[in-house]
Amino acid sequence: MIELKNIKSHFPIFQHHPDLVYLDNAATTQKPKSVIDAISNFYEKENANIHRGIYPLAVSASQRYEAVRGKVAQFLNAESADEIVYTSGTTASINLVAHSFLSPRLEAGDEVIISVMEHHANLIPWQMTCKNAGAHLRVIPMNQLGELDLTAFKNMLSSKVKMVAITHISNSLGTINPIAEMIDLAHQNNIPILVDGAQSVAHYPIDLQALEVDFFTFSGHKLFGPTGIGILYGKKKYLSKMQPYQFGGDMIKNVTFEETTFADAPQRFEAGTTNIAGVIGLGVAIDFVNELDRNVVRSFLKKMESDLADKLLNVNGLSVVGQAKNKSAIVSFSMENIHPHDIATFLGAENIAIRAGHHCTQPVMDFFQIPATTRASFSIYNQAAEVDFFVEKVKEIKQFFG
Repeated sequence: MIELKNIKSHFPIFQHHPDLVYLDNAATTQKPKSVIDAISNFYEKENANIHRGIYPLAVSASQRYEAVRGKVAQFLNAESADEIVYTSGTTASINLVAHSFLSPRLEAGDEVIISVMEHHANLIPWQMTCKNAGAHLRVIPMNQLGELDLTAFKNMLSSKVKMVAITHISNSLGTINPIAEMIDLAHQNNIPILVDGAQSVAHYPIDLQALEVDFFTFSGHKLFGPTGIGILYGKKKYLSKMQPYQFGGDMIKNVTFEETTFADAPQRFEAGTTNIAGVIGLGVAIDFVNELDRNVVRSFLKKMESDLADKLLNVNGLSVVGQAKNKSAIVSFSMENIHPHDIATFLGAENIAIRAGHHCTQPVMDFFQIPATTRASFSIYNQAAEVDFFVEKVKEIKQFFG
C-alpha cells in the first residue's frame, strides 16, 4: 500500500515546482512517475501499431493494449472486457452513446432526462440529438444547496423517456448524486441510464454489476493517467446492437465497394489507430490507484473539503456555492464585488493553482445568478497546511480589493 504521507514523492511535477499548491484536480490530476515512465518506455522501447502486425513488437503492443481492457473491466467490476470501449475521453464516450445508441431509437415527442448540474459534455450531445429528432430535453431541478430534486425526477419518468444521463459528482458543486437510487428508478420504468463518472472514478470504487448501470464513462486524465484516453462501459446487450458512427481501419470484418460489415463490439467503436500509449498509461494509473487505501483517501479528501468550506464561510462577503450534505472534495465560492478571474490571478501569483469560470456548467451559474465561481478541488497529494495557506491568501485578496 502507498501511504498518503509519502504520496507527493510519486509525482515529479512537485520536484520541479516544490511550492506548487495544486487545487485544480477536477480539471485534471497530476501524473505519477510510474505512468510517465510507462508512456515514455513504450515510445522509446516498444512502439508498434496494434492488431495488424505479426512481428514481436506488434504482438506485444496488441497484448498489452488488450490486457488493459481486462484491467479496466476488473477495476469497474464489469461483467466482461468486451463491455469496455476505448475512447478519447468522457466527452467522446457520451457522444458515442448519443449517436450510436440513442439517435436511432429517438422519435418526435420522445424525452431525454438530464440534470441541471450536468457538464456541457453531458448536456449538449443529448440536446442536439433531441433537436434532430424533434424530441424534448427535460431537466431535473435542484435546490439552493445543490442537491437534485428526486421527487421531480420520479415524476418525470414515463414511457416517453428514452434515456437518462446523470453525473455521479458535479464538477462545479461537488455534489455526490444518489446514482444507485436513480438507476433503480430509471430501470423500474425500463429506461436506460448513463452515468458520467469523470469526477468519481479516481476516489470512489465503482461496481458496475452492483449498480446495474447501462452506460458509464470516465477520462483517464482525471485518474492520474494521460490525456486523450477515456472509457465507455456499455452493457453487452446494448453494445452488440449499436452501429458505429466513426468509420475506418481496424473496426471492420469485411469491406467491398458494395458493402462493409463491422467487427464485434468493442472493436467496432475503435476506428483507426487509437491512443495506444495512452491505454498503456491508463493501465499503470489503475495499478497506482489500486495501491491506495481508497477508504483512507475518501476520509482524507472529505476532511480537506469540509475544513476549507468551514474556514471560507468565515470570510466576510464570501459565499460557498454548493453545500450539499453529500459532497466530494470540490469547493466553489464567490466573493462579493471581486471577479473569480481576479481571484485566480492573485492566487496564481502565489503558486496556488485553482480554476475560475463557469466550469462548463453555465446552467449552474444561471441557477445561482452568478457569472462564475472560483473552484478549489483536492486530490491525494494535497496537504492540510495548504488549506490554511489558501484561506490566508483569500483573506489577503479580500483586503486588497477592499
